Amino acid sequence: MTLDAVLARIDETLPQSIDRLMELLRIPSISTDPAYRADCARAADWLVKDLESLGFSARAAATPGHPMVVGHGGEGGRHILFYGHYDVQPVDPLDLWDRDPFDPEVQDTPKGRVIRARGSSDDKGQLMTFVEACRAWKSVHGALPGKLTIFLEGEEESGSPSLIPFMRDNAAELTAELALICDTSMVSPGVPSIAGQLRGMLKEEFTLHGPRIDLHSGHYGGPALNPLREIARIIASFHDETGRVAVEGFYDGVHEVPEALKRQWETCGFDEKDYLESVGFTRAHGEAGYSTLEQQWARPTLEINGLWGGYQGAGSKTVIPSEAHCKITCRLVGDMDAADLRRKLRAHVEARLPQDARITWDGHLDGAPAAVMDTSRPEFEAARQALSDEWQREAVIVGMGGSIPIAGYFKEILGMDAMLIGFANDDDAIHSPNEKYDVESFHRGIRSWARILARIA
Repeated sequence: MTLDAVLARIDETLPQSIDRLMELLRIPSISTDPAYRADCARAADWLVKDLESLGFSARAAATPGHPMVVGHGGEGGRHILFYGHYDVQPVDPLDLWDRDPFDPEVQDTPKGRVIRARGSSDDKGQLMTFVEACRAWKSVHGALPGKLTIFLEGEEESGSPSLIPFMRDNAAELTAELALICDTSMVSPGVPSIAGQLRGMLKEEFTLHGPRIDLHSGHYGGPALNPLREIARIIASFHDETGRVAVEGFYDGVHEVPEALKRQWETCGFDEKDYLESVGFTRAHGEAGYSTLEQQWARPTLEINGLWGGYQGAGSKTVIPSEAHCKITCRLVGDMDAADLRRKLRAHVEARLPQDARITWDGHLDGAPAAVMDTSRPEFEAARQALSDEWQREAVIVGMGGSIPIAGYFKEILGMDAMLIGFANDDDAIHSPNEKYDVESFHRGIRSWARILARIA
């Protein structure tokens, strides 16, 4: 009955919960643009006041960048930390928005009611699901549902430069028994999902240098080394005809998906046809022999993100360029080592350089390993059951193709496992114009956290 009362309170106060979210969404907390520095601080202060109203002891902790919001409240046998981020992506191109991105509105669409605004899904709407669950619990019981720490970052959308130093300097304060992260999506609409693994990331950028200056293609065409031709040849060597990465040792540390997990993925509600057709594909183009979900969640990749050189203006300019440039990212899985892979990738490129060509590498790009959660912990099954009860659909343990470094940092720096549960949908247009968050996701997300906390706090 105590949980039922909390759920009823969530239903009764949904309009007020939406109003509070709208208030937060009106603050343009774009972390990457210095022009919005004061707005990021304003968003942090807003969250501190809101947490204090629930009985948390909260503060906006200064960093060299934007503030970290830290709040402590409640008591109980198990200490749980919740992480989210209050900063948002830039809104450009503004002319593609149907309305002011920081003037939120609840809209009726053919698929249901949505909250339209920048940050509505990524991540203000998501983080407020947890805060609102705590609010309802406090309203019914007069106390928070256990010993909680809330940790809200203000630089996630701009590379988190202050995050690692802050976590190291405040490790004793932030360390808990389990971290909860709400910055993910559901595998399919209405299918509650817990992320069991995340791919890591390696970034690389190199320049292939040829002649000392751009050359006249009539005077030197033929005898000259053309950097664009050579870089194309090198790039073509990265994959074989089956889509497998051909860099020697690339798959060191990669593990096959266990059959039991693979079977669960096969029945998780993922619509491959819709997934592919939504971006104009008729079939998957990845590594042969693996399903679309395996390619997305459990296999490493090497992608060319940018390739340029020579004349790119209007008309024609008959030059052989002196340089060609390439940007690469690799998604990592399992026990792949980012530093080791960087050496292998560079060795592959440099072994294929022709005479009179040289390579320079950008030495300031980062890498992070994959994160694999300990899904054998009892909290995962408890959360899965709670989600299944709320959504009336069996919750699933899924992988994620993207990278959320904070999950790995919690393990590496604070020694604690993370559980990632989010209620976004793939069509929320995060980072894009007209971002939205389904009202159902917001409402059921609040109810879901109340159910989860009732089981694990």
